[in-house]
Amino acid sequence: MKWNKILVLMACCMLLLSGCTTKNTTEAEKHEAMTFAMDTLMMLTVYDENGEQILVDAEQEIRRLENLLSVTIENSDITKLNQNAGKEAVAISDDTMALLQMGDDINVLTNGCYDMTVSPIVKAWGFTEETHKVPSQKEIDALLPLVNHNAVEIDTQHKTAYLKQSGMAVDLGGIAKGYTSDCVVNVLKEKGVSSAIVSLGGNVAAVGNKPDGSPWKIAVENPLNSSNGDYVGLLTVTDKFAVTSGGYQRYFEQDGKKYHHIIDPHTGYPAENGLISVTIICENGTKADGLSTALFVMGLEKGLDLWRQSDDFEVIFITDDHRVIATEGISEQFTFEQQNTAFTYEIAKR
Repeated sequence: MKWNKILVLMACCMLLLSGCTTKNTTEAEKHEAMTFAMDTLMMLTVYDENGEQILVDAEQEIRRLENLLSVTIENSDITKLNQNAGKEAVAISDDTMALLQMGDDINVLTNGCYDMTVSPIVKAWGFTEETHKVPSQKEIDALLPLVNHNAVEIDTQHKTAYLKQSGMAVDLGGIAKGYTSDCVVNVLKEKGVSSAIVSLGGNVAAVGNKPDGSPWKIAVENPLNSSNGDYVGLLTVTDKFAVTSGGYQRYFEQDGKKYHHIIDPHTGYPAENGLISVTIICENGTKADGLSTALFVMGLEKGLDLWRQSDDFEVIFITDDHRVIATEGISEQFTFEQQNTAFTYEIAKR
């Protein structure tokens, strides 16, 4: 199995891998930190004279949310919810409540192409385990009825949640890092930070502009050559989130065939709709995270249909026939820069 954690490269001549705090007199106070949480490498850079303490506060927020939302932490809200599936409702935090509701909203918006209850099938494939395998059709057929967002009962008055069917399980991994990036950005802004860049395992958040007033630059990775740091183009963004999902990030091989981790909730199999990468650009990190997965499952045409019906996100698609397709709302902020692989470039119109 190959674990390619997606690294949306920062192409703005800054070091996100520094674990120490430094002072850069040409850009104001620059502070950097690196941490590992939610099973991914996270890198934060802020420009503020109080940046060192602000980074401590940001990391504490990340840890707080991980302890609530992780499916692998014993006493997390999600673990308790899953353990009591078909038994009883459990008390949950305001953050967990909000994220469950957002997950349901994204499910409805995408016609079930994102479903937080797909966890039992993901587990059957071994993507949350140490051993990976292709489950039998019989096993998938038995698990598909457990993929049912309508069986997640949320009681906002009493702040409880309940999975109505025994064997159900929720995994918020598809939106938890997006939600965490929203919360981290809120922490930074509450502390008065006006310039920062945050990468939570590929969920990139740009706060304001760079210290010199120019937009942040984010490289969109080449999924065919990601291990060499290759990219297909550069995004310039201000106060935006950019989130990428792709089948090249986590996969295993069996009998000569690759199986990636993005499961289509309708079929129980890895999505195969002609896409190898989807990048969402949005002002909401949670929505960007969920949509990047959902549109990957949808495929190009249905993904474009949803984009045309919406007005709050833009997309960069990369297809398995080597096309890079940017929606017109982001086309002026995206520079196609073919590196080592032959891609073609298109702009999708409304």
